[in-house]
Amino acid sequence: MTRTPVQNPAGRHGRPAYDRDSLLEVAVVVFNERGYDGTGMEELARRLGLSKSSIYHHVSGKEELLELAVNRALDALFAVLDEEAGDQDGGSGAPGTTATVRMKRIIHRSVEVLAAELPYVTLLLRLHGNSEVEQRALARRREFDHRVAELMTRAAAEGGIRADIDPHLASRLLFGTVNSLVEWYRPDRDLTVETLADALTTILFDGLHGRAAS
Repeated sequence: MTRTPVQNPAGRHGRPAYDRDSLLEVAVVVFNERGYDGTGMEELARRLGLSKSSIYHHVSGKEELLELAVNRALDALFAVLDEEAGDQDGGSGAPGTTATVRMKRIIHRSVEVLAAELPYVTLLLRLHGNSEVEQRALARRREFDHRVAELMTRAAAEGGIRADIDPHLASRLLFGTVNSLVEWYRPDRDLTVETLADALTTILFDGLHGRAAS
């Protein structure tokens, strides 16, 4: 199947030709640089090399761009949970897989999602709840946290992780560490996503204790 190019070098009259996805890509960069609240349609039009009316041909405004962007990040994260959902969750995860193993895989895959969708996850993590779009996104984040905490509770009950730490707190600490990657991780550095995900998962679940000298 032939795919439409993400962005053509130029459209009519020598202007860049965008589809909605490529327009969104540029908008997310601008939102992350200037802040969503500090970005107006005039700035988006300038950075895109388009008129505002050309942008409105694709989206209703910057609120729709924000919603598309944060939903892209959230959909990818929820897909990770759905991949690991077991029978009792209504999912299709491998039967007999422990909650602890599922939690490890969720952390590992979440790092991969963050790397693959870095600008979109970065924008999601910087929301303040100042609009209905942001409030809906934050509500979905709370739902994500709740589902992870439930799985943490099961992992503790089966003895796979410590039971003396509140599962909601443990979940926040785990994903707080994962989310901190947006502050320093850059895909062009000499660090593969697989190495990063392996290292972070190992540290979070096994700690930094070295083997005692014999």
